[in-house]
Amino acid sequence: MKTTRILIVDDDPGQRSLLDSFLRGQGFQTIVADSGQRALEILRAGDIAMMISDVRMPGLTGLETLRLARKEHATLPVLLVTAYADIRDAVEAMRDGAVNYLAKPIDLDELLDSVRQATGLAATPTLQLANNTALPASVVANSPLMQAVFRDAALIAPSDSRILITGESGAGKEILADVIHAWSPRARGPLVKVNCAAIPETLLESELFGHEKGAFTGAHAQRIGRFEEANGGTILLDEIAEMSPALQAKLLRVTHDGGFHRIGSNREIRSDARLLAASNRNLEEQVKLGRFREDLFYRLNVVELHVPPLRERPEDILPLAGQFITEFSKGRARFSETVAECLQRYSWPGNIRELRNAMERAVLLSGSEMILPEHLPTRVRAVIAGPSPAAPSPSEQLGDIERDAILRSLREHKFNRTETAKALGISRRALLYKLQHLRKLGHEIVSS
Repeated sequence: MKTTRILIVDDDPGQRSLLDSFLRGQGFQTIVADSGQRALEILRAGDIAMMISDVRMPGLTGLETLRLARKEHATLPVLLVTAYADIRDAVEAMRDGAVNYLAKPIDLDELLDSVRQATGLAATPTLQLANNTALPASVVANSPLMQAVFRDAALIAPSDSRILITGESGAGKEILADVIHAWSPRARGPLVKVNCAAIPETLLESELFGHEKGAFTGAHAQRIGRFEEANGGTILLDEIAEMSPALQAKLLRVTHDGGFHRIGSNREIRSDARLLAASNRNLEEQVKLGRFREDLFYRLNVVELHVPPLRERPEDILPLAGQFITEFSKGRARFSETVAECLQRYSWPGNIRELRNAMERAVLLSGSEMILPEHLPTRVRAVIAGPSPAAPSPSEQLGDIERDAILRSLREHKFNRTETAKALGISRRALLYKLQHLRKLGHEIVSS
């Protein structure tokens, strides 16, 4: 798994401590160096995801450290910060491969955004789960919605209760099933998955319950069904809404006491398998339409867990994209800030599956360590051609009272945008849009 350790280089102990404590508080691992020379020694030891360096230091400067680091670590993201906003240094730094250049005093929100975009990773959130369970390292749950899903899953997993997992295609229902099984007392047993939509109706009964030799044409040998295979473990019936009414009736018996018959046999078999069902359709609506048995619906729906679509959990988009890029490029690639903007603004109707495919395509087309907008599918990169959906329309003009409140709060907080947004009770992004509008009206806004 890609490391999240950040190397902080600064000769000022106070600045080092500030960045170190802030990034650690956000969940990143950090290591500090008080000079460019020490930073290069740490880099040679490996396991560094990104370097953040001051520009003006005694001995090796930040720019010199950047150039030397590039010789051995060509794809390492480097962020430079300085108290001296010298445009010539900035241009030189970007030319030498820095991913961004921030002026002191550092806006911590901007710093965090730069770290996330440059590494393709997000800080590990503090997620308190029941029963001393831990979220697998490969599972991304930065968004409050997904954290709530996994908290519920941690409470339910130790039981044998049947669970109905709902959500759009590609949202991660199967991943949730994997985690529930891993957290359950059945974790040492098998986890058997059956996609009911991928198997022809005539074969699905045999797939689930098995058959005896000669039970039908082509049955040349006895076959063990998936319920038998899952005995002592967990069985996931995915896309269960696609199951025929006749087979639903047979499944109903299994949910009652675990009993069933192989096709062509009168001998009852019992399976001690925990049943998880998943569907991208609204089963209650399917019941009303007469396409799904009401009694089976209530048997399956002892507990329902809903996996929200990716568009409702934007905090997960960049970490997932970074995870996929690392997988497909073997850790060599990263994406530009413009790509990050595209990924965050696109609605992802295909959810995680679509994001994964887009990242695989991008890595194949990039042919280098930097993924650019032209490597994304047309529909994804097209989102930055139009106005941001969160941007105010021309009709949304700032009133005199709101304008005066923003300008007054900016002055009171020494033009620190993060503190100003908190004082006004709005998001930092909303404040930035309002400041952009104020600039168009001719108001001077000092950068922080």
